Amino acid sequence: MAVFTEVGFDPADALVQRLGLGALRELRGIEGGIENTNYFATTEQGEYVLTVFERLGFEQLPYYLCLMKHLAERGIPVPAPAADPTVVSGAVGGVAALGAAGKNQTLKAPSIAPCELLHTLSGKPAAVVQRLSGKSELVPTTAHCAELGRMLARMHLAGRDFDRLQPNLRGLAWWNDTAPVVLPYLEASQAALLRSELAYQNHVAESSGYAALPRGPVHADLFRDNAMFATENDGEIGDGDNKGGAPRLTGIFDFYFAGTDTWLFDLAVCLNDWAIDLATGRHDAARADALLAAYATVRPLTGAERALLPALLRAAALRFWISRLWDYHLPREASMLKPHDPTHFERVLRQRARHPDALRMPTSAAAPTSALIPIFTPAETHTTAHAIAATA
Repeated sequence: MAVFTEVGFDPADALVQRLGLGALRELRGIEGGIENTNYFATTEQGEYVLTVFERLGFEQLPYYLCLMKHLAERGIPVPAPAADPTVVSGAVGGVAALGAAGKNQTLKAPSIAPCELLHTLSGKPAAVVQRLSGKSELVPTTAHCAELGRMLARMHLAGRDFDRLQPNLRGLAWWNDTAPVVLPYLEASQAALLRSELAYQNHVAESSGYAALPRGPVHADLFRDNAMFATENDGEIGDGDNKGGAPRLTGIFDFYFAGTDTWLFDLAVCLNDWAIDLATGRHDAARADALLAAYATVRPLTGAERALLPALLRAAALRFWISRLWDYHLPREASMLKPHDPTHFERVLRQRARHPDALRMPTSAAAPTSALIPIFTPAETHTTAHAIAATA
C-alpha cells in the first residue's frame, strides 16, 4: 500500500457519508505496498480502509469487490465492502458453471455493469472496506501456518459458487509480456534463469496434468502482511509474540490481485512466503508441513496437485520475481512508496529449483510423510517439464 493520489478530507468525508458510515473523523495515509493509494478512515461508526485504485479499471474491479462480499457472506473473515445505497447493481455476465473440481471451465470477463461496491474519488475508482481486527504476524509459527492453511482451504471451497469469472491478471500471459521489459536490467545469469524458467512454466501450463488442476477464485497474494491474527486470551498478537494464547486468524485482506486460477497456485504463493526463511529463501519444513496438513483437513489435494506442487512453487516464485523487477526498475511516483527487493524471489526460485529434498507432502490430513517430491532444475529440457505433468 502507498499513496499515489492525495485524497482531501472533504471528498473522503462526502464519500463515507454517502455510504451511510457517518461523518469522517480522521484520514491517515497507509505506508507500504506498491499498487494502490490507501488510507485508514475513522468515522462516527467505526474503522475503515479507503482505497483508490491506480492500475485497475472500473471494468475489472467488480470481480474483486463482489468476491470479497461473497466470501464475507459465507463466513470467511474478509473485509466487507461498503455499498452505495443509491446504486442498483447490474446483472452479472460471462458466467460459466464450475464443476466439482473446477475443471475445464471457459474464462470470460464479467459484463460491465453498475456495481454498488465501486465508487469514484479524485476521478479514479475507489472502495471502502471494513478495517479488520488483529495484527499481521510477520514471524509466523507452525500454529499460524496451520490456521492459514485451514482458512485458505475454506476460502477456496467458499468460492466455488461465485458467479463472476476473471483470469488472474498477473498470470502466465502477464509474465510472458513483462519478462522482455525487465530482461535488459538483469545480469547474464539472471537473464538466463528468467528465460529458462519462463519456458519451463509455459510447457507445464500446456500439459494435461495442469489442465486437470482444480480451480476457482484465488487470492494470489496472501503474504504474511495480508492476514491478521488474534489470540484466544487477549485478542491480539504480532511479530512473534503470542502472549501465551493460541493464534486465531481474524482476517484476510488485499484481494486486488485475485482472479480465477488454480487453487494450487494460491497454495504455492502462501508456501513461498509463510514457509520459507526470509533471509535466504530456504524452505522451512516444519511450517510447510503444518500449512499443508491443515489445508488437507478441509480439502485434500488431488493426485494432479501433489505431482505439480513443485512446479507451481517455482511458478509462484517466478511471478513475484518478475513483478518486483518491474516495480523496482520501472517505478511510479508516489508518496510513501517503498518498492520491494526483487532479489528475494530470485533466491526463492533458485532454492525451489535446486533442492529436490526441500518439500515433503502429507498423504493424509493427519501427518506428513517422508516421501520426497521431485523438483527439477530450470536447466532441464522441455521434455522434463512434460514428464512432470504426465505424472499427474
